[in-house]
Amino acid sequence: MANKYYFIGIKGSGMASLALILHDQGHEVAGSDITEYTFTQTPLEEAGIPVYPFDAANLNEGWTIIRGNSFEDDHIEVAKAIEMELDIKTYPEMVEQLVNETTAIGVAGAHGKTSTTGLLAHVLSGVATTNFLIGDGTGKGMPNARFFAFEMDEYRRHFMDYTPDYAIMTNIDFDHPDYYKGIDDVRSAFQDLANQVKKAIFAWGDDDQLRQLKTKIPVYYYGLNASDDFQAKNIVRDQSGATFDVYYHDTYLGQFKTNQFGQHGILNTLAVIAVAYFEKLDLALVKEELLSFGGVKRRFQVTTLSNGVMIDDYAHHPSEIKATIDAARQKFPTQEIVAVFQPHTFSRTQAYFDDYVKILGTADKVFLTEIFTSARETSGDIKSADIGAKLTNFGGVLHEDSMNQLLSFENAVYVFMGAGDLQKYEAIFKKLLTK
Repeated sequence: MANKYYFIGIKGSGMASLALILHDQGHEVAGSDITEYTFTQTPLEEAGIPVYPFDAANLNEGWTIIRGNSFEDDHIEVAKAIEMELDIKTYPEMVEQLVNETTAIGVAGAHGKTSTTGLLAHVLSGVATTNFLIGDGTGKGMPNARFFAFEMDEYRRHFMDYTPDYAIMTNIDFDHPDYYKGIDDVRSAFQDLANQVKKAIFAWGDDDQLRQLKTKIPVYYYGLNASDDFQAKNIVRDQSGATFDVYYHDTYLGQFKTNQFGQHGILNTLAVIAVAYFEKLDLALVKEELLSFGGVKRRFQVTTLSNGVMIDDYAHHPSEIKATIDAARQKFPTQEIVAVFQPHTFSRTQAYFDDYVKILGTADKVFLTEIFTSARETSGDIKSADIGAKLTNFGGVLHEDSMNQLLSFENAVYVFMGAGDLQKYEAIFKKLLTK
């Protein structure tokens, strides 16, 4: 039976994905959000899903309200929904309904969730009916789907609402310093999630924190070492991706190729192969699907420019920045790497100051924007120039009216990294190149 769902915060990456799934399933969907452009709104518009500015008058009887994680009771629409006694569900509660309808594979980790979920969704969709919810704002619903591939967010332990059949855990790292107290606190959250997984967990074998998980269900580790259950051997990395042999213990599963770059591309592929193997999918079909994966939004998206190439990436934690620069070096080994990084929140910048200095120092040249502020954190005692002062390869702090500093490079690889509004700087830069 078709229902009516109204999303408060519909342009959030997970919310947009969920809205698309419910729309595909034949439900009536609408929602509200800020009026500024976000990259998630284009698929909503293409699907014909109405998106309104926040207004209490948007709410009507008979609609189920899906409430984004960042909206409190005093928000204008949430307050109205409560007053009208409408049925209100949180985003995780609604996702859990989809989990219970399928064989669900949730992807968790401090880094790599979106890329791994995107790859998993692409491969599964190629061999079986699959619903998917990816953190880049894309989602797909199918009638009577066999699988559901979805992203699980550790922030404020939101993933504790989920009970998937399988979980892929890419890593455990200290992030979200505004919420978590330290690495032990983060690991305890992943331990709690592990206790809710029904069948098995696939985890990166090199992660010491993941190795500490205690579970009643099997944990299968994937990686590059003999101690891993799923191991990649005979790896050849080049400018087209990587080729490697895959073994499950002593069983040879075949030679696989990924068009993804960096070591994390190999690891993500191993995790997907592990899921496919345990669900007894045709690995020959899996090999084909791996080769046709085009990546996900804001994850190593490459654009050719008149004076080089530009890479757009969501990386904002030191580990993610390191992986992105590594991937850029692999794909463009002879070109100068110019990093443009937008620090994301004052608390994260303060917590990882030394790591940012160390890792950004591996680029050939580094430019920074001012620190991106969030709704929950608008000021702090640190600024981007403090990082720059410690860098020997620092080019300066960019503002919207000073992007022409980037025009002095020839045939460079411009790696734009950040989780805020970095794309406005990219747009300015591209416009300068056309003048």
